[in-house]
Amino acid sequence: MSKHKDLGQYTVESLGRYFDLVPKDLGEDSRRSKRGMIFETKSWEIRGVGHLCVLRMNAFLGLMKMETVVIAPFEADLPLYNADWVKAFGTETQIAELYDTQLEPWTEESQGKFLAIKTGFDNLPDAPSGEHWYDSVLYPCSIHKKGKGLTDSFNKLAKEYTDLFVAELSAAEKCPADLKKARVSEFAHKLVANDGPAVNMMAKLFGKETMQRIVLKHMYGVE
Repeated sequence: MSKHKDLGQYTVESLGRYFDLVPKDLGEDSRRSKRGMIFETKSWEIRGVGHLCVLRMNAFLGLMKMETVVIAPFEADLPLYNADWVKAFGTETQIAELYDTQLEPWTEESQGKFLAIKTGFDNLPDAPSGEHWYDSVLYPCSIHKKGKGLTDSFNKLAKEYTDLFVAELSAAEKCPADLKKARVSEFAHKLVANDGPAVNMMAKLFGKETMQRIVLKHMYGVE
């Protein structure tokens, strides 16, 4: 049986080839559980670049699992990176999203590299997406796939996308960190305000104040 590659751990290793990662103390927010759902959160400062968060959720005795990775560049003028893996009752979903939070337009050359990865996985079934508040800032090279028996393909997809983004980070020029962080902060506050499924779930389980702290401070590093 194919084994899922830990998305968070792989991202930490990939970033660690280029940057120093400094763990942050999340206190009680590092592990919260209620109603059989366990949330484990870790975050790091990526020295000279920005913020990394890895959030894992386990529910229903392992029948449902989720991993979320956020890379928020503050000192590099690149998009906000968000990757998710979900497994629910045997079906896997793999998502890799890039959001326009730059100060200057993202080059077509760089977008083309990610689009080439997306095209390489056109044979995999797409995940239904619907309409979202962030569609206007979501780059077309983002990927949403869903299906059964696709673990090896999803591992490969996540690896290629992660490695390319990290390589782009390593080559990126510096930008004003305060201005760039403000753009990421705007996105994160809209995420909280628009009540997405994950945000709603966290608020119902742990309260709105805790949800906001986890999302704004730990996931996106903006507070």
